[in-house]
Amino acid sequence: MMMDIDFVPLQEEDLEQVIKIEQCSFPTPWSKQAFISEIYDNSLSYYCVGKLDGQVITYGGMWIIIDEAHVTNIAVHPDYRGRKIGENLLLHLIVQGIMRGALRMTLEVRPSNLSAQKLYQRMGFEAAGLRRGYYTDTKEDAIIMWKTLVEKFTED
Repeated sequence: MMMDIDFVPLQEEDLEQVIKIEQCSFPTPWSKQAFISEIYDNSLSYYCVGKLDGQVITYGGMWIIIDEAHVTNIAVHPDYRGRKIGENLLLHLIVQGIMRGALRMTLEVRPSNLSAQKLYQRMGFEAAGLRRGYYTDTKEDAIIMWKTLVEKFTED
């Protein structure tokens, strides 16, 4: 069953719903102020929400630094997981990254988050390293993953 999800830039009025998803998705959720900072103070950021019938069911964000997109967070409301919504959100971020000049995309993922790892691998991301003790809440390492978005052509 295909759901008609609208992906739109994150607005401050979406934050209550985003925070609820954040709180049930991560051991150390971002604060409302952290998201407000990303929306208003970070010129490198792009954050979006996916809405179904006006309700936020997913969100994600990234920073575009020169020609690289760094995914900062991505989450789907627990009631909607397992329906390819995360895949559609990641595809939206990839397209937005390319439109903003990114040639590659990177992200970190917990080794314990096997469903996210499978999603990223399906979408063409490859493990490229480890950040030891990256997650301060659990001291868990982070797997660094990369994906080439656009091949850079050089003239011979």
